[in-house]
Amino acid sequence: MQNQLGFVLKVFLLSTGLSVLIKYILPNLYIPATATNALIIVFLPTVILASVFFWRLQRQQN
Repeated sequence: MQNQLGFVLKVFLLSTGLSVLIKYILPNLYIPATATNALIIVFLPTVILASVFFWRLQRQQN
């Protein structure tokens, strides 16, 4: 039970931090609306997750 509560608290704090970042910090950044930036924003999460999964697969096989 304690482990689950810690996990829920971590997810809650991470989510709160991310929402504060999105609401207050990111609107102040100037990111030009170009096709390249749109592709980066769309594909970056997929590339990051694929990299993490590939890294974990490599570690698991060793």
